[in-house]
Amino acid sequence: MNNSLKKSLAGLTLIAMGVAAGWGLAQWRASSTHAVDSAAPHAAAAAERKVLYWYDPMSPTQKFDKPGKSPFMDMDLVPKYADEDAQGSTGISISAQTVQALGLRTAVVVQRAIGSDVDVVGNVLLNDRDVSIVQVRSAGFVERVYARAPGDVIGAGAPLADLLLPEWVAAQREFLAVRALKDESLTTAARQRLLLLGMPQALVAQVERTGEPRGIYTVSAPQGGLVAELMVRQGMTVSAGASLARVNGLATVWIEAAVPEAQSGPLQLGQEAQVRLAAFPGEVLRARIVSILPQANSDTRTVRVRLELANPGQRLKAGMSGQITLQGREQPALLVPSEAIIRTGKRALAYVVDGPGKFHPVEVQLGAEIGDQLVVQGGLEAGQQVVASAQFLIDSEASLRGLLPAVPGAAQEHGAHGAAPAYTVRGVVEEVSTTEMTLAHDAIPALKWPAMTMGFKLADPRLAAGLAPQQAVRFTFSKQGEDYVITAIEGTKP
Repeated sequence: MNNSLKKSLAGLTLIAMGVAAGWGLAQWRASSTHAVDSAAPHAAAAAERKVLYWYDPMSPTQKFDKPGKSPFMDMDLVPKYADEDAQGSTGISISAQTVQALGLRTAVVVQRAIGSDVDVVGNVLLNDRDVSIVQVRSAGFVERVYARAPGDVIGAGAPLADLLLPEWVAAQREFLAVRALKDESLTTAARQRLLLLGMPQALVAQVERTGEPRGIYTVSAPQGGLVAELMVRQGMTVSAGASLARVNGLATVWIEAAVPEAQSGPLQLGQEAQVRLAAFPGEVLRARIVSILPQANSDTRTVRVRLELANPGQRLKAGMSGQITLQGREQPALLVPSEAIIRTGKRALAYVVDGPGKFHPVEVQLGAEIGDQLVVQGGLEAGQQVVASAQFLIDSEASLRGLLPAVPGAAQEHGAHGAAPAYTVRGVVEEVSTTEMTLAHDAIPALKWPAMTMGFKLADPRLAAGLAPQQAVRFTFSKQGEDYVITAIEGTKP
């Protein structure tokens, strides 16, 4: 019995110890859970960001005191956090959700060599610098005209007409008489007189050799080429200095092209060009610029350029047409997509990516447009990333926070009277002229204006350039005297 009682007491003791241990473990877990639960709200509260207001990215001037759907478009309102304003005065931040929802894309500013090649259409012309005029050197009569006609191609030395020149005959007889006196000095003087009368050296030598005067003189072409004009007929009486024919050389030809005024600046004399004529498909000919005419065509806004091209075998005919590529020197340039630039009436802006969701505006100086890209002459550097789509959201946010670069001369517009408040709002153009514009704009809470249609004055007629009725715009205006004046405007996506 004593052994049984001892065993029973030992079992009860073990059971009591197990119950106590279980109760202690449960109490520890409960206290730990309570501590964790009580600490969670504090941590969440510490991590929560303070929301100033909610807004519609498509109409950022409208502020709402609670989240929900936008009354303007089928999209959720976006929160504006207090810490976003504390991030600095030179950039803005946009949440990753908003960036993803808008499909915002970026592009890299690249530097590469670009050529200033210009493609134009040109026509083949005769080279007017390679022209010979055949004239009579003494009065006489046309005894014979050889079978020539305008448009014929002749070789150098080809005969054109036989002339009877009485004055030459008399001078030759005098020369022969003086030569018979055997006075060398007189003979030399008489010979020189024949040359001064215009007789060729070969004709004088022939008269001196034969001792007989030559009354008929054959006029020949001084060079080969095209007979452009033939003004002599058999039986004519001609006076000294009269023109008999005009011969245009064909060793080289011109190609004349009309280059758009905007592309004519880099052209230089001697610049190389490639020519592709319709008459010789697949063949590339080489030419060079020999003349850039000093007067532009005011109707077509083009500059005439002449190129010289070798014409072996006289294959090239005046009137042929073809494609000309004026080859410019390649130069390094910074390029960005055209869609990455926001243009206003006075400047061009790009938004540089500072980091995920962080951007700042930069004013850029633009050059030529090459395809779908623009040459940037200042404001950006190679390797920078710029926003290439959905800039309207970032630009609206930057405008609201006053982060846009100042327009040159804007401070002088107000002078000592101080700057007038400016308001930025979206609208649609109803009517436009060089001095005024009528727009249907959104509500402007700062002025307590509802959405309405009204007229505005333009600070600069250039602000109306490129704008048309029914175009969606974002514009900035201020009150100047009794008028509301638009100082900046740019087109946006509807």
